Amino acid sequence: MFETLILATDPRGVATLTLNRPNKHNAMSAQMMDDLAHAARQLDRDKAVRVVVMKGAGRSFCAGGDLGWMRDQMGADTDARVTEAHRIADMLGALNAMSKPLIAQVHGNAVGGGLGLCCVADKVFAADTSVFGLTETKLGLMPATIGPYVVARMGGGHARSVFMSSRLFDAAEAQRLGVVAKITTAQDLAAEVEVEVQAYLKCAPDAVAESKEMVLDLGGAPDKAAIDASIAALLKRWDNPETAQGIAAFFDKKPPPWA
Repeated sequence: MFETLILATDPRGVATLTLNRPNKHNAMSAQMMDDLAHAARQLDRDKAVRVVVMKGAGRSFCAGGDLGWMRDQMGADTDARVTEAHRIADMLGALNAMSKPLIAQVHGNAVGGGLGLCCVADKVFAADTSVFGLTETKLGLMPATIGPYVVARMGGGHARSVFMSSRLFDAAEAQRLGVVAKITTAQDLAAEVEVEVQAYLKCAPDAVAESKEMVLDLGGAPDKAAIDASIAALLKRWDNPETAQGIAAFFDKKPPPWA
């Protein structure tokens, strides 16, 4: 059903949503963004689904936005860039608002948009070998559309320590920043997630959904003004010459002019 995802639901109502571009470290293409948005809405409507586990195939959870997709934006007009910015924002919003509990099972890299996916999950379990980061500024970009969700999860003070530097950090720091709830070995990761799943299966489904809705209403979700501001910031950044220089330098395998 999906080109870039594997979605399977077991008889208990546990849905596993697997990002499935392993040869690209599950970097998010436009197709993957659309698939994630559609999957979130489908799972939200499915009364048989009790809880959703999101994970990545291959060596990484998600390496962020696909760089080929980013490079395409350099030659795009304003309308096309607006469309793509809304594509990301709509995907994150659909996952964040999903009425079912969303558990992220993270291994390998979770950087850029991959960290954004962590920040729209209700609980994140990470392998102790996982690597996190907001690496956009190194490319002349910024963590714009994921920004409202990152700040909502970390808080402003914690976000400022990693938002601008493109510095990579480990699972222990991600836990201190409020992104990761529990760290375990890669071998024990699935088992730890299963313990969390079992807890939800003992709860009344509608009560869980209404509790999540209340959390979001009480401040767990960015408002429309924040989302619109993040899109405007991304569009402005695409017009800055640094962005073209940074992306070109990456593909040319040479340092950007500011490095």
